[in-house]
Amino acid sequence: MKTLATVLLSLILVSSLAAKTLVGQIDIQRVLLTVAEGKKVRQQLKASFDKKQKKLRTEEEKIKKLQSDFNKQSMVLSDKAKSKKEQDMQKMIMQLQRTSMEYQKEIQSMEQSLKKPILDRVRKIVTEVSKSAGVDLTFEISTAPLIYAKDFKDLTPKVIELYDKRHPVKK
Repeated sequence: MKTLATVLLSLILVSSLAAKTLVGQIDIQRVLLTVAEGKKVRQQLKASFDKKQKKLRTEEEKIKKLQSDFNKQSMVLSDKAKSKKEQDMQKMIMQLQRTSMEYQKEIQSMEQSLKKPILDRVRKIVTEVSKSAGVDLTFEISTAPLIYAKDFKDLTPKVIELYDKRHPVKK
């Protein structure tokens, strides 16, 4: 009986606390896309991506030319010569695929290293904004989507504003 009373009392306390809880939400992805420093990172990533993409296209064009030449010459080539050319093209295709995968890893690594300092600063600002807004909990909406909260406050605009104010991008 004593245990039942304790459980009921706990439930009453928890429900009364929950009723007064103000939930904050933040869209980190929107922050990263909106703050000036995030835009600069995206430009750097795009420039690096475009440069690597151009190299891949050049290699791809070489392979296409070789394939076209091979198709035109295949009737007059010996079986040994055909086999050699097919092997060479296959090696080039495999190398192109390896290079493409390496480039993807490089871009991902670059993205992580460029975004990490921004995310560290954003985390501090989110904490500060959450405290000043009087919220009890703050959720990142893309990783912990909150389906319902009686009272919630979107802190994203304030975080973006404060971030850009504190961390202006030098041009």
